[in-house]
Amino acid sequence: MFERFTKDARAVVKGAVEQAEAVGAASVAPEHLLLALIEGEGSRGSFALAALGLAERRESVRAALEEARRRAGLTQAETDALAGLGIDVSEIVARVEEVHGVGAMSGERRVRWSGHRPFEKGSKEVLEKSLRIALAHRDRHIGDEHLLLALTSRPGVPAEVLADHGVTYESVTRVLYGGGEAKAG
Repeated sequence: MFERFTKDARAVVKGAVEQAEAVGAASVAPEHLLLALIEGEGSRGSFALAALGLAERRESVRAALEEARRRAGLTQAETDALAGLGIDVSEIVARVEEVHGVGAMSGERRVRWSGHRPFEKGSKEVLEKSLRIALAHRDRHIGDEHLLLALTSRPGVPAEVLADHGVTYESVTRVLYGGGEAKAG
């Protein structure tokens, strides 16, 4: 499937591995794909993000992803559901971090990792979904815009963070394929 990826999509996948390496993660998560995607420039995906106003809010996206990582990857919706059961996730995080240090619940190793980093199940699902999205739009190749659409279409932290910043599957589709004021070419 990787041979069908455009140069920009390959750059996002490579960038996701670099993002995982930078934080010492043992595997590449969907969040790493999003971080790599928001770093892109001059591609259809970066055009869509800029058109939706996300280019100026990259730091806000990073902060939201970091906060979710501190909550062991729980979405805000999951955190709210647990609060409804009387479980205060922020209190749990505070107590764990008090004993084990900031970021202890992130699941990321803070050691040097050498060698191949596998992609988590969620990341593989994003890559597979990007192929289905490209085929549905009758696009011959998988671009970074398809990765962006895949991230917005599956439940989880990346989709929640993007939606909180006004980037949804529908808004990205509108920008890329018409129905909106801007259209990527």
